Amino acid sequence: MKKVTESESNHTDLDKKSTQELLLGINEEDQAVPAAIKKVIPQLEKLIDKAAEQLEKGGRLFYIGAGTSGRLGIVDASECPPTFGVPHGMVVGIMAGGDKAMRKAVEFAEDDKELGWNDLQKEVVDKDDFVIGIAASGTTPYVIGALEKCQENGIPTGSITCNPNAPISVPSDYPIEVVVGPEFVTGSTRMKSGTAQKLILNMISTACMIKLGRVKGNRMVDMQLSNNKLIDRGAKMVMSELNNAVDYETARQLLLQHGSVRKAVEAFN
Repeated sequence: MKKVTESESNHTDLDKKSTQELLLGINEEDQAVPAAIKKVIPQLEKLIDKAAEQLEKGGRLFYIGAGTSGRLGIVDASECPPTFGVPHGMVVGIMAGGDKAMRKAVEFAEDDKELGWNDLQKEVVDKDDFVIGIAASGTTPYVIGALEKCQENGIPTGSITCNPNAPISVPSDYPIEVVVGPEFVTGSTRMKSGTAQKLILNMISTACMIKLGRVKGNRMVDMQLSNNKLIDRGAKMVMSELNNAVDYETARQLLLQHGSVRKAVEAFN
């Protein structure tokens, strides 16, 4: 399989370029990412509808990956509870090598084809869940093995890769192949490929949460009040939702008393 992600960079002699030339080159390549994602929106729509369907019936959304891909999945999963007020464990990120691999690479963990499924079994994955494998190359054994086992056990699967006709797409019911082209530094998939994966994960989790009713209008009415900035934002949202029927301090007290913008507004009404 010829990997686009391993193709020679369009830019040469990087070590001889000025800082400005490097930045302009990186920026030029980055502009290809949104255009590539736009091409896969029809496939992404189907994946998100299925993920939301599973979540609506009480299932969970799993991201599983290795290296940069695994880290991005964990980041997206970890941001869902504070942003949308959902329980920890509704969206779960798993990566080869476990939590310690978030900071330091665990050698050869991604090459074990059985380990991904073993990690999913620790979470008691079942048919109500939805498992998305993430691999820029599309060839990571840890991820492919996990998706194959999911399909064998009737668990719906999706995948995100940056190579066309990638092996990861075979055991995926909803494959996403977002081809962003060669990296600025040849083979460095933490760059454009990583950016594409991050944007797609944003789209998946955000769209799912909106479909689950976790956003009202365009506001995070269920966000966790974990710092003063968010409390201030929440108080202003309460005032707005109540058409300024209460002043800021009253809105703030309602918010703190009830724990979320949604509950504060419902209590007042």
